[in-house]
Amino acid sequence: MLAANYTTVRNNLKDYCDKASDDNEIVLVTRKADKNVVIMSLERLNQIEKELRNARYLAKIDRGFAQIEAGLGVAHELIED
Repeated sequence: MLAANYTTVRNNLKDYCDKASDDNEIVLVTRKADKNVVIMSLERLNQIEKELRNARYLAKIDRGFAQIEAGLGVAHELIED
């Protein structure tokens, strides 16, 4: 992860955008009053969002297994068309 202040990024925006898109870097732009922002490629953002969705899905499966182990499962007949 790279960090640079707002003025430096503003004066070299193309270079920092290239680092984010070409080198897959995350750029932390520091600003006053802790209003920091991040620059990253769309590819990297999509990757992070996919990992988050997967983690949520796995947690949901884990909760289901815990419910079954606690005897809270309900059996259903299979419905076929």
